[in-house]
Amino acid sequence: MESKTAASIFEALSSEVRLDLFRLLVKNAPNGLVAGDIARQLGIPSTNLSFHLKAVVHSGLVTVEKEGRFMRYKANIALMLEVIAYLTAECCSANPGECQRFRVASGVLPGILPSILPDR
Repeated sequence: MESKTAASIFEALSSEVRLDLFRLLVKNAPNGLVAGDIARQLGIPSTNLSFHLKAVVHSGLVTVEKEGRFMRYKANIALMLEVIAYLTAECCSANPGECQRFRVASGVLPGILPSILPDR
């Protein structure tokens, strides 16, 4: 992943509403949600939601499909995992064991983050 792509993704998630929106779509993966359901669950007006949906779709984090007269939005899980891998790929590269210690201290379940040790 290029830094420019990562920066665009981070910019898209820099809004609390867009972060909540993306997490809601991740929770509802792989089926996603239609815009009306997203607005209801987030408790925001549809006009406000469309502004935020445009930003996350433009970043690539969310895809949209026409479904009859509705638009269904889905989290791009593969891209989300790419971003996580981008952030963690070189963690403590001179000392992978140290990175492993940080992972254990973080409380993130094993297997959630990309592998850092060559033998895993």
